[in-house]
Amino acid sequence: MRGFNLVSAFARASPKPWTCRRCLLQARGATTKQSKRYSTGGSYTYANPAKPRRKGRVVLAAATGTVGATAIAFGDDVKHAYGAVERSGRVASTLAVCINDYRVTLNQNEKTEDEEEKNRMLKACHQRCADRTLKVLEKNGSIFIKLGQHLSAMNYLLPLEWTTTFIPLQDKCPVSSFESIEAMFEQDTGEHISDYFSDFSPEPIGAASLAQVHLATVKESGQKVAVKVQHPALAEWAGLDLALTGFTFSTLKRFFPEYDLEWLSSEMEYSLPQELDFVREAENALRAKEYFSHIPELPLVIPDVLWAKKRILVMENVSGHRPDDLEFLDANHIDRDEVSAALARIFNEMIFGSDAPLHCDPHGGNIAIRKNPKRKGCNFDVILYDHGLYRDIPLELRRSYAKLWLAVIDANEPLMRKYAKEVAGINDEQFPLFASAITGRDYRVVTSDVSVARSAQEKKNINDALGEGMLQQLVQLLGQVPRIILLILKTNDLTRSLDENLQTRQGPVRTFLILARYCSRTVFEEQVEELRKNGSLLWPWNMLGLIGAWLGFFRVEFKLGVFELWLSAKRVVGKA
Repeated sequence: MRGFNLVSAFARASPKPWTCRRCLLQARGATTKQSKRYSTGGSYTYANPAKPRRKGRVVLAAATGTVGATAIAFGDDVKHAYGAVERSGRVASTLAVCINDYRVTLNQNEKTEDEEEKNRMLKACHQRCADRTLKVLEKNGSIFIKLGQHLSAMNYLLPLEWTTTFIPLQDKCPVSSFESIEAMFEQDTGEHISDYFSDFSPEPIGAASLAQVHLATVKESGQKVAVKVQHPALAEWAGLDLALTGFTFSTLKRFFPEYDLEWLSSEMEYSLPQELDFVREAENALRAKEYFSHIPELPLVIPDVLWAKKRILVMENVSGHRPDDLEFLDANHIDRDEVSAALARIFNEMIFGSDAPLHCDPHGGNIAIRKNPKRKGCNFDVILYDHGLYRDIPLELRRSYAKLWLAVIDANEPLMRKYAKEVAGINDEQFPLFASAITGRDYRVVTSDVSVARSAQEKKNINDALGEGMLQQLVQLLGQVPRIILLILKTNDLTRSLDENLQTRQGPVRTFLILARYCSRTVFEEQVEELRKNGSLLWPWNMLGLIGAWLGFFRVEFKLGVFELWLSAKRVVGKA
């Protein structure tokens, strides 16, 4: 497991406000969010063990090796070494106890004929292990809380006992002391907080697993700003915690090879250092702000950046309410359907727009809605925070993904299968499961009409299917698809959740029409590009091809236009 250094290679930008975009780019400026908490918590999975005694020695040997290596690495600091041994010991011992608990429970299940009793025993085991793991996540904190929150969002991948047990992690994000923040600020900038800020609130307005946000006033300009600061303790433990995460998943794979979740630790090892680099976050925010400045019809606001260091971001203070604060939306006469449509347009633009940056963590805490009666076309702004995790989608993948979704919307199964193979290497046997994973729908719905709202019965059918053996197949499937597809799936899941929480009146029909619009635009652009390779678009055969491509695009535009006209008419007559 590769380590990474969080305290070296800081940006050399002076902590002074920058006055032009060019200077800001040179300074590698930054942004932040009005820090809300991340999603929820989660943990590990299970299966039938093989050779438990031998593998039990493997766990203990690996744990001893981890602890011993840690003590040697930090031998010059006894206090640090003790803390490292303590953190490692919690993980290794709890992992060993949980594996043994599942081993005993599954062995008992094999001897029990009563299916109801088997189910009861397994659920009880889930709960015991989830409770033990929650204690470890809370005690170790920082990255472990982030890991739990990330896993809990995969409620299609983990038993209910695990995901519900970790809900308290939402309210237990660490808060670093003001004294530690002061010391870090001085270490990273060479100045005291009071040298730059005339006022700096010692209490954060919000805390997440990796950082917290304070309100402040810039001394030189009097501007009110939000200052995002990384938890100082992260630098001390990040490398070890990532190593322990990798150790955990590799050990689980040794015992339960059919439940290979190492791709989760690999993704975390790749993405977490980026999220911990606020200079990179600044660059992402600048890029997204620049991109959407050319699409003013979208009500997106990305707070301006003043400056950034690797662990400190200073940005414009722009606040709002969570998108699921329905009381705020209704009290301010903000149409939920329009918020849903705006979110759909923003994130589809990120996925399908040419050279667009993709925000890969669009949960409710990273998005805010504020009233803006001066906004043309709607009376609100969508504020986007936390730009630490971004990806670029390759052009060919974006085009194949667009064709896949058009096939899904048209319920064209042969084309769905074709483009699923292009997008993620999915074979015919894996396709039904992949189609459900990418849409969050029952496969029977995917092959009929995916635009209808999800019913309680459909959700139950999906959960029942996971309990009947589909879970193992899903774990294996997610382990083989490209990393960028996993992040697109994550973005799909989060935006789908945002839309459902808005409780819109027309259900998901409009959002699917908006999705179809962006997909058809992507396909149309590809068709025009191919026609240009054959010569002038004015040539007869090229002209016919262009007309055909345009008609396909117009068909979707017309359907969306008619639907939105109908919604407007309903609002006018007061029936919406």
